[in-house]
Amino acid sequence: MGFVGDSIGPSRARERFLEGGPVEGGVRELILSSWQRSVLLGLSPDQSELPYREDVDLDSRLVHAAGPVLDWLQSRFSGRRMNVALADASGTVLQRRFGMASMPSQLAPIQSVPGFVFAEEVAGTNGIGIALAERRLCQVYGAEHFAERSQANACSAIPVRDLLSGGVEGILSLGCPRTDVDPAMDSVIREAAGAIERRLLAYNSARERGLLSAYLDARRRLRADATGRDGHLIPVDELVHSGLNQRDQTVLTEKAAELIASAQRAGVEVPLSDGRRVVLLSRVVTSASGVEGVAVEAVLTDDSAGPRTAPLTHPAAQLSPTAQEAVAPAALPPGLLAHAAPLRTTHVETGAQARTTTARTAEPATGGVVGGTDGMNDGRLVLLGEPGVGMHAVAARQRLELLSEASARIGTTLDVPRTARELAEMAVPRLADFVTIDLPEAVLRGEESADPRSDLHRRVIHGIRDDDPFQALGERIHLRPATPQLRCLADGQAVLEPDLRVAADRFSQDPEHTGGLLAYGLRSLITAPLLARGVVLGIVSFYRTRERAPFGDDDRSLAQELATRAAICIDNARRYTREHSMVLALQRSLLPQRLPEQDAVEVAHRYLPAESGVGGDWFDVIPLSGTRVALVVGDVVGHGLHAAVTMGRLRIAARNFAELDLAPDEVLTQLDNLVARLDRDEGGEEPGANGTGIIGATCLYAIYDPTSQQCTLARAGHPPPALVHPDGTVTFPDLPAGPPLGLGGLPFGTAEIHVPEGSRLVLYTDGLIEDRHRDIDMVLDQLRDALARSDPSPEDTCQAVVDAVVPAHPADDIALLVARTQTLDPDRIATWDLPADPARVSGMRTDVTRRLTDWGLDEAVFSAELLLSELVTNAIRHAGGPLRVRVIHGRALIFEVSDTSHTAPRLRHAASTDEGGRGLFLVAQLAQAWGARYTADGKVIWAECALDVPTGMPTVPGIDWDDIPDIE
Repeated sequence: MGFVGDSIGPSRARERFLEGGPVEGGVRELILSSWQRSVLLGLSPDQSELPYREDVDLDSRLVHAAGPVLDWLQSRFSGRRMNVALADASGTVLQRRFGMASMPSQLAPIQSVPGFVFAEEVAGTNGIGIALAERRLCQVYGAEHFAERSQANACSAIPVRDLLSGGVEGILSLGCPRTDVDPAMDSVIREAAGAIERRLLAYNSARERGLLSAYLDARRRLRADATGRDGHLIPVDELVHSGLNQRDQTVLTEKAAELIASAQRAGVEVPLSDGRRVVLLSRVVTSASGVEGVAVEAVLTDDSAGPRTAPLTHPAAQLSPTAQEAVAPAALPPGLLAHAAPLRTTHVETGAQARTTTARTAEPATGGVVGGTDGMNDGRLVLLGEPGVGMHAVAARQRLELLSEASARIGTTLDVPRTARELAEMAVPRLADFVTIDLPEAVLRGEESADPRSDLHRRVIHGIRDDDPFQALGERIHLRPATPQLRCLADGQAVLEPDLRVAADRFSQDPEHTGGLLAYGLRSLITAPLLARGVVLGIVSFYRTRERAPFGDDDRSLAQELATRAAICIDNARRYTREHSMVLALQRSLLPQRLPEQDAVEVAHRYLPAESGVGGDWFDVIPLSGTRVALVVGDVVGHGLHAAVTMGRLRIAARNFAELDLAPDEVLTQLDNLVARLDRDEGGEEPGANGTGIIGATCLYAIYDPTSQQCTLARAGHPPPALVHPDGTVTFPDLPAGPPLGLGGLPFGTAEIHVPEGSRLVLYTDGLIEDRHRDIDMVLDQLRDALARSDPSPEDTCQAVVDAVVPAHPADDIALLVARTQTLDPDRIATWDLPADPARVSGMRTDVTRRLTDWGLDEAVFSAELLLSELVTNAIRHAGGPLRVRVIHGRALIFEVSDTSHTAPRLRHAASTDEGGRGLFLVAQLAQAWGARYTADGKVIWAECALDVPTGMPTVPGIDWDDIPDIE
């Protein structure tokens, strides 16, 4: 039977393969290839469920033709544990028969009930799936099955073909326990498949059956004459399995159709793209009912060794001997060419133009076996049909097949250039030899072109050869009057030019370009507008060379249909591009446009959108009081406009909460409440009920203080940051995880770490490290290595991380923020501890004046004295307890007064008769910013003054600066 032995070898090989290790022999190539495809498709060996189709057609012609054969197989294996299955061309089981009546009750439904799909892409390596993929008799034994559920079974499966077209109609499969394998199964399944194939012929027309029978009788007589004995003839196989590329197959089919239309015995030599040549021979046959037809055979020759016949064979070309006898493809002795008549010229009418073909007439040989071989394995039946009908029938079938395939292959992405490329790839070589597509720049941006005639650029060139005579990609296309391209835009319909040589005068405005096209060998043109929903999206031009028959009216209709279908897909991609660009522009407008200046950190950042769409990742750098800075990174799950808008809401809210000088855990608590409210408002009573819930937003919030080199962090379901020490050591600080934002009711923890000067804090979203195709531990190792090797500058660090860690096709957007810490010089910080005694204010002012003079800030002395007097006096009067005064000389001059009270200061307007209440009002007028923040022991009131303070004092209604007494 040819199965791989059931030894430990295949089992271990399969185990090594599933673990990702090398497979060192012991596995057949077709099994190993199927395993690899199964893994790439994401199948799991322990998968127990298969797709089930309730709409399976149990009354098809295949079922009717196979019924008696399946009954015969059931009786043939009566009393044995044999499972007979018939599947259609998609791998769906249509019928089952069992050698033992009790088997259905002992087997799982997928092994006993029709309707389950066993195609390789859903079931992995199995007999039906491989027979469909390989299109030949295949065996799968024991450990060769991909799925664990099939390990105890053996299976043999073979395609069942339509003998007229050669196409696969279904799969016949025999399965049994691997201990019950019978070597006779191969011959039995071949014979059964052949019987089904012969019965399928009854469902073809009587005219087709008569022609086929006449052809087979002629071939049998020829073989008997050539060999002197009767015997089996070789099988017919589709040309797709003959080693020919798509264009060669198309050319051969067209030539064969021409020979059928000629209604005479003839031969024509067709050059292939790889240098080989195929001789097509036509034979006139007459059925018993008098129907005349023509059969066309193909014989491959090799010019390098002189003319000789060689089989158009493929390893998959295996059918049962019975089927071989029924099919009987063309078998031509090599001596036939030697007995051919002299060359003559045959005129074959194709379309509207006569085509001259050099042909050789040939009579059947009655002998002449060369070299002891009868050459019967050298021929292939290409086409069989009636003159005047066959050519049109073949062309109609090809058009339908092309349109059907175009529906599946054009528009697989929402990318305009890629969709245009798919149209060209679909048309070459089956419709045209070359295709060019010109699109306006506006369409690529997702917009509508105001004047497509003046905005066209060459975007796609695709053909049977790499060299071409067309304008280069990206060049502007100038449409001159009377050109087919301009006419198709004006009429909105495809324009046909059967012979460019005749129409050359229409292109007289550009004789150089036209001459280049003709010199290259282009002979026929169809140009069609890409028109969808009333919008002109571009032009597609189809060209044929002189080796092909010129385009006809049917080709023009086909080209128009292809262009229309492609235009709809291109318009969908254009609209998506427009919406995606709008959302992306909105998202970028919600991200920081320019990072603020501050003394705490040097910052660089990256934002990388996902390929699947705009997401909700964001970052921010927020200056805080006392030269501190907040670093924020967040992520809203999902993609699209809703995620981008929600991201903007959270970023603005986080900045507002930061302005209140809240601690990191308090900021996250406020964001958590906000997300919960948004979910309730947008989702009704139940969060996420309308599909727009945003639960799952995450955030990391850090505050760094350059005066103490301390960093306080808190996170809500977000990945922890990386810390790169000045010596290059990389650590990931252990932070309390915290729940994602929106769950509510759970506290957020904080952690405080020491960050030496020159360290780098690296904050990022999960899109950088989480990917279903990568192991997160491996990615973290890559991130660690990239950070350790990167240059200390934040910009270089960002680029190193992007180059080493970001996947080629990110499935999620990525935000990356790198901050290199700086430390404020201790000489620029002055601190005084004071008791709550008004008598100490005068001495403190003197000390501050001296320190400002040392810093060279004499012009700021007056404002500083007044500000500190008000702040300290306010603290002594309302707070009590010991005070601490701190003055910081950074980008601005900062004054801080700490006390032990948690009562917030309040700015109010004092009446003209009030003796007090103007202190904070004066502070607000003198400082560019002021506020209060709370600490564990009390609060800090601070005021910040710009260093370019004007020499004159600001005018304050109701205040005369000269009347203000010194505060002792």
